[in-house]
Amino acid sequence: MTEVLIKPLITEKMTSDSEKHNRYGFVVSKGANKVEIKKAVEKAYGVKVADVRTLNVDGKKRSRFSKTGIVKGRTNSYKKAIVQLVDGDVIDFYDNI
Repeated sequence: MTEVLIKPLITEKMTSDSEKHNRYGFVVSKGANKVEIKKAVEKAYGVKVADVRTLNVDGKKRSRFSKTGIVKGRTNSYKKAIVQLVDGDVIDFYDNI
C-alpha cells in the first residue's frame, strides 16, 4: 500500500470537533488499519496520536433528471479515520495556503 492518508476532512462538524476535542478527520485508503494510520499521521504532521477510530462510509444513491431521462448513479464509498491527538498537539491545515 503506497499512500495511507488521502486527504483531510475539512467540514463544519470536523472543525468544531477539532476545536473542542482535538480530533481530526482524514479520508484514508480502504486497506489501511489503525496502526498504519497512526504512523502516517505522526510522520506527516509531527504530532503524537492518542486514539484512532475508523469507519467505512457507503456511497449514496443519486438520481437526476436530464434531457435523455432519469440518470441513476451512486457516489463513491470511502474509509474515514478520526484521529485524536494528545493534549498540546495541533494540526494546522491552513498554514501552507
